[in-house]
Amino acid sequence: MQEISVPVLIVGAGPVGLSAAAFLGRHGVEALVAERRDSTSTLPRAPGLQARTMELFRAAGFVSEIRALEMGDSHPYFEGGIIQTRTFAEIDDAVTLEAPSLDGEHISPERVMGCGQDRYERVLVDLVAAAGGTVKHKTTLLSFRQDDSGVTAELDEDGRPLRVRAQYVIAADGAGSTTRGMLGIERTGRGTVFDAMSIYFRAPELETMLAHRKFILCYATAAPGTLMGLSRLHGCDPWLAAPLYFPDRGETREDFTDERCLEIIRTAAGRPEMDVEVMAKVPWRGAQLVAETFRSGRIFLAGDAAHVHPPAGGFGANTGIHDAHNLAWKLAAVLAGTADEPLLDSYDAERRLVGEAMAAQALVRNRIRHGHADAETAAQMVDDVIVTLGYRYRSAAITGVPEDARVLEPELELTGKPGTRAPHCWLERTGERLSTIDLYYDDFVLLTGSRDSGWLEAADRVGKLLGTPVRGHVLAEDGDLRTEPGTFAAAHGVPEHGAVLVRPDAFVAWRSDAGADTAEDALRAALAAATGRP
Repeated sequence: MQEISVPVLIVGAGPVGLSAAAFLGRHGVEALVAERRDSTSTLPRAPGLQARTMELFRAAGFVSEIRALEMGDSHPYFEGGIIQTRTFAEIDDAVTLEAPSLDGEHISPERVMGCGQDRYERVLVDLVAAAGGTVKHKTTLLSFRQDDSGVTAELDEDGRPLRVRAQYVIAADGAGSTTRGMLGIERTGRGTVFDAMSIYFRAPELETMLAHRKFILCYATAAPGTLMGLSRLHGCDPWLAAPLYFPDRGETREDFTDERCLEIIRTAAGRPEMDVEVMAKVPWRGAQLVAETFRSGRIFLAGDAAHVHPPAGGFGANTGIHDAHNLAWKLAAVLAGTADEPLLDSYDAERRLVGEAMAAQALVRNRIRHGHADAETAAQMVDDVIVTLGYRYRSAAITGVPEDARVLEPELELTGKPGTRAPHCWLERTGERLSTIDLYYDDFVLLTGSRDSGWLEAADRVGKLLGTPVRGHVLAEDGDLRTEPGTFAAAHGVPEHGAVLVRPDAFVAWRSDAGADTAEDALRAALAAATGRP
């Protein structure tokens, strides 16, 4: 039997598992990814990459490789929103169901992007390999056992036994997670919301019919017996249609013969004789379920293994990639000795509340789009940019978050509050333009608006005392990072002589209105909490 020892074993090589391995690799941590499929995805699923997701790729140093996959400018499609028409031939009469805000130069240095996972998964595999990691396809998890120092997993690699010894395991093995089942972790939530059939198809006539109208998703009400959504955010063939079906009425996935798929597509298009080629059919279930815990000892759930929800909003893969990043930097810090084991508890505390909030927002959107939302339900929806960029963490690793702080506020507030993503400001360094978001990945960062505040020296002392590097920067006209006067204070909610401590994932861990002469002890306590130190 082959035996392998790695710091981290990742079960599942979809967008979440591969992103986790790529993020870990960027931190110098080797990961082995085990995937039961025989290749990366061959279908353009999960085609909308949010601004926050692109920020994470940017911080990890490979956003250019992902951005290069974009076909043309996909941003106008996102700006087109969610629309509805009777048939696609009547697209000029479409009504707008949702017009979400998604990004903006004052919010983020990155923009949303359309690209199917069939293309970006291949790039992630190459990035994992370049960082020293390994992706094994045709490899299935059979069993595992945990002890005080690690996890021993038994796998089947294309018919051959494989034993992997890892210090930690990330279960990114999807909604039907084998790992979650073995751990006995239950899920709570609404359960099944609907059943759908993804139909991937080619139809050249649609190219002409819809060329002038950009949209994230277009619903056609004329499709026989169902409401069909149409999307092609990934930028090239094939189109994706997703009609619903209803098992409680006796309908099954087997009802979707090629002939019925052609009928649905042609009727929805308003073109009975339209040339259509069905390329693939994939049944799936829209559900709302969140695991009762995202951590069991040394094993962590991420992505659909931890939370599933209807695709309305495109939160699924993106939220899972954000899970992966939150966990990757914490694992890397613990493995490097710059943080202690208790920090890993904050993964569940932070990401489970976010997962619950995402699932609730996806369900609200689903009910609105399908005409099932009353006024009270509709009022619960917050803008997409808040869901994707404006959520707030609460955990023992963050100092200064009120116990009643909401995960999602009704308005976007990226103003330096502890637990929120640090504000984006444009900076200048020796002629180079960069964002504050570019400062955060490897180390904790302390920002101040004054050279005379004493915070740079205090950050150095506290970092050395706790064994956790802290990089200090002055954001000012005469700072090492130049900005317009007052930018630091206005953006971060503290005076120029104050300070903000930002984690490697760009989330604010603590801030202070005071100078270092009176608040250095508070910084030491905040950094200890942020790293799980005593």
